[in-house]
Amino acid sequence: MSEANLSALFWEGFRIDSYEVKASDQLHIRLVPDPDVIPVCSGCDHGTHLVHDVHRRRVRERNFAHYRVWLDVPVRRLRCPQCGPRRERLDWLAGRRHLTRAMVEWVEALSRIAPLKQVGQLLGLHWHTVRAVDYDRLRRDVPEPDRNGIRRLLMDEFALHKGHRYATVVLDADSRQVLWVCEGKTRAAIRPFFEWLGPAACQRIEAVGMDMNTAFDLEVQAHCPNARVVYDLFHVVAKFGREVVDRVRLDQARAIREDRPAYRAVKRSRWLLLRNRGKLDDRQQERLDTLLEANAPLMTVYVLKEQLKEIWYAPSEAEARSRWDAWKAMADQSGIKPLKHFASVLGRYLHGIIASATYRLSTSVLEGVNNRIKVIKRVAYGYRDTEYFFLKIRDAFHGKVR
Repeated sequence: MSEANLSALFWEGFRIDSYEVKASDQLHIRLVPDPDVIPVCSGCDHGTHLVHDVHRRRVRERNFAHYRVWLDVPVRRLRCPQCGPRRERLDWLAGRRHLTRAMVEWVEALSRIAPLKQVGQLLGLHWHTVRAVDYDRLRRDVPEPDRNGIRRLLMDEFALHKGHRYATVVLDADSRQVLWVCEGKTRAAIRPFFEWLGPAACQRIEAVGMDMNTAFDLEVQAHCPNARVVYDLFHVVAKFGREVVDRVRLDQARAIREDRPAYRAVKRSRWLLLRNRGKLDDRQQERLDTLLEANAPLMTVYVLKEQLKEIWYAPSEAEARSRWDAWKAMADQSGIKPLKHFASVLGRYLHGIIASATYRLSTSVLEGVNNRIKVIKRVAYGYRDTEYFFLKIRDAFHGKVR
């Protein structure tokens, strides 16, 4: 390696005095001040050759070829006539970090696309150093949402940690920007969001999409008097699958326990019954048809599961109510206890189901946000710092231009 090759690594105000290769992949470079460059005070930008004292710093630079580069930098305190003893301005150093600014920018770029642990292993940095750099980037670059243009919201919860700990995410339904993330899913937990939004912005909210969460519903009513609550199709159908389809499937399996082949067919049919028919291959569809033909209760709840979705696709609120009345009548007449109970409970939330005919809040957006959050959490093997985790979520959902 020649000094000509090292000339690509340039540090303003300094030149290379010597370098040494250690441990085959470590390059240590000793810098000395360039006598042709006047040092500048970091306080007032006044140039002076008067030096108060000097201390040497060991700083990590970006890799050069396969070498991890370390710099030995003499940092001077100048005797500034205006500021007194003050450190010289070195724009290529990242403040008090033992990293150059170029190294910080490289860490920031890699942290956007790779787990922090892998970034640290690649660059030979401690995990905490990489995290601190990425944390500073997020606090600097993640924009404060514009409250003035918000008209429709999406609210949902996601699992924060094991042990039934949850967090709530609030999304602008039009720009797809995450506006707020907080720990918890109670009224007290989400109230700070509406306080941040402010009375004027709350008045402009037209609709809020959510699952059947009473805490969300009540808090929206308390702060957004003009907002319609819209219940999310995905969550309602998922709830129907858990409370009706699964319950009937298990009851039917117990009823035919003596017939082992039929018992196994029903017992193992959970995903066939819950998954959208369009996502099943030919063999799976054939199995599903055979199962439903042989079991009338399963046929009933499966058909009503599909018909329930049609309420959300009604062209008007009047048609949505008509479809609900027809669906509710079929559920009551079925004689299937879990189905009748579900229909009775769902009727209490009818206002939010009917509103979907006017406000088409896409359920796929909520599902996509939650899936992305799971990926962010999985890539990092979980986050111990929830504030950092929430910033990562907001960074992933900057939103689109209005």
